[in-house]
Amino acid sequence: MSYTKRVLEKVIKLNPNEPEFHQAATEVLTSLQPYVDAHPEYEKAGILERLCEPERIIIFRVPWIDDSGKVQVNKGYRVQFNSAIGPYKGGLRFHPSVSLSIIKFLGFEQVLKNSLTGLPIGGGKGGSDFDPKGKSEREIMAFCQSFMTELYRHIGEDTDVPAGDIGVGEREIGYLYGQYKRLVNSFSGVLTCKGLSYGGSLGRTEATGYGLVYLVEEMLRQHGHSIEGKTVAVSGAGNVAIYATEKVQQLGGKVVSMSDSDGFVYDAEGIDLQVVREIKEVRRGRLSEYARYRKNAVYTPGKGIWNIKCDIALPCATQNELNEEDAKELIKNGVIAVGEGANMPTTLRATEMLIENRVLFVPGKAANAGGVAVSGLEMSQNSTRTAWSFEKVDRKLREIMINIYDNISSVAKEVGQEDNFVVGANVAGFKKIADAMMRQGIV
Repeated sequence: MSYTKRVLEKVIKLNPNEPEFHQAATEVLTSLQPYVDAHPEYEKAGILERLCEPERIIIFRVPWIDDSGKVQVNKGYRVQFNSAIGPYKGGLRFHPSVSLSIIKFLGFEQVLKNSLTGLPIGGGKGGSDFDPKGKSEREIMAFCQSFMTELYRHIGEDTDVPAGDIGVGEREIGYLYGQYKRLVNSFSGVLTCKGLSYGGSLGRTEATGYGLVYLVEEMLRQHGHSIEGKTVAVSGAGNVAIYATEKVQQLGGKVVSMSDSDGFVYDAEGIDLQVVREIKEVRRGRLSEYARYRKNAVYTPGKGIWNIKCDIALPCATQNELNEEDAKELIKNGVIAVGEGANMPTTLRATEMLIENRVLFVPGKAANAGGVAVSGLEMSQNSTRTAWSFEKVDRKLREIMINIYDNISSVAKEVGQEDNFVVGANVAGFKKIADAMMRQGIV
């Protein structure tokens, strides 16, 4: 049995009841097998075992008082996965689905994603099963302050720099940062996604969605296509989906669908982003309201967004939202490219089907790296006490995303898997981390 298979079996055995982490480990280790088999020094140094085992896991309770005066208790997590190439870096997610398995899968993916950016940042992830939806401003502040009262002792600008994720936007980051500053009596760049008035970076809000489209556009260009004139299906209606849609429209593509957890909307004339923003960002409503504003739009409850005929699919919602049946529909309808805007939104079998059918498929660890890339740029600005223009940040973001594509494409060719960008991304990200781990000894 190969080294990678032995490690994968051990990972699954030692981490029971963690399906999301198993899925991420399976996808990465399976694609790494030929490359790792050609480098026996990795087995001797236990690189894969060390890569798959977080350096540190912190689990803590988060007590807070709701508006009725009742004490509530949630569970908090921070998984500091790998610091071989820099301080831990990764978002905080506040959502009822958060579990140790979810945080470990996200942290594991983050290690490789951060490596691909070319920036000196390691990988980590954190969060809580707290749900900000339906909570008052005071309740959200109370929770964030309690969460940071434990987390602050484990993070720092040269140790671990969290950011936002699902359920953690600028509002939550503000409350978290305010509590951190109060506890340590220091104004430092310990969190990213901050507000512009206290150290945030222009372009950070747009970064993940814009970055996704920059990479997909480069991939299409290298294969004789472009986004201009193409029909695009986007899932989700949050930050990533909104700014991916905006950039597609700027490049001449037509986005015809978006979704939320209740269902999806189809607008053959093209999604009106002003309407989506009013519903989701201003009133924090549900996408079902969209059809009230656009008489020819059709809202459908439940799943089914990937049945829509499109040239390009951008899953930007959540993990495992695009399954085998969805992949069959996309292929049948002639999709030419799929770019993952979320973390692992495509199941393993769906990914295999898309690649087998020669659909240009780029995984999230490469395609949605724009957010953490600009977080890294925010860290640079904080370190030098400077603020860059939007144009400078956006230019650097586009350069980073094009470099990521060039890297994963060239590595895929090197290992004999041309246009298999899953293999390219995993090997390219792994090579840099493994080299750093080898040079630093057994730590």
